[in-house]
Amino acid sequence: MTTLAILSDIHGCLPALEQTLLQLQPYAPDYYLLLGDLLNHGPRNPVPQGYAPAAVAESLNQLRTRILAVRGNCDSEVDQMLLAFPCLSPYNFLLLGSRRCCMTHGHLYSLEQLALGSGDVLFSGHTHLAGFSEPAPGLLAMNPGSIAMPRQGPASFGLYQNGHFSIREVEDGSLLAERTWS
Repeated sequence: MTTLAILSDIHGCLPALEQTLLQLQPYAPDYYLLLGDLLNHGPRNPVPQGYAPAAVAESLNQLRTRILAVRGNCDSEVDQMLLAFPCLSPYNFLLLGSRRCCMTHGHLYSLEQLALGSGDVLFSGHTHLAGFSEPAPGLLAMNPGSIAMPRQGPASFGLYQNGHFSIREVEDGSLLAERTWS
């Protein structure tokens, strides 16, 4: 059974990352999917409380062999200099069993460009709005929200375990939403 932690929009906030990693400990994730906006808060966002991009990079680097990451609109080549894993690809694909999953931050590509179809899963962040949707027939889309700067509702992260997707609250790990992949 593969367990995936799905995080987006960390924006250099060390306390949010530390709390998220604490909530993830009981699940012992095999891999961490990072959906962009890792270190910088961006020019339109306020500086988050606990902003410590170098410390966030150090913490993430400890997980480097278990990270798959994509570039967000606030990520740059300078960020890559601090990170010990690739983070500048605009999208990435992985297989869960025989199903395709696409990771993207969510600000560059359309479904047609990604060639996604029924049975596939799209992981994206960017909006800081946690939730599930079906943007095309049979296509599951999951946005885990932001662990540092949620726009509506609490800070959140995603989890995948054996065909089951959930979105959980950073503060206490409580369940916010779930879907089963059939």
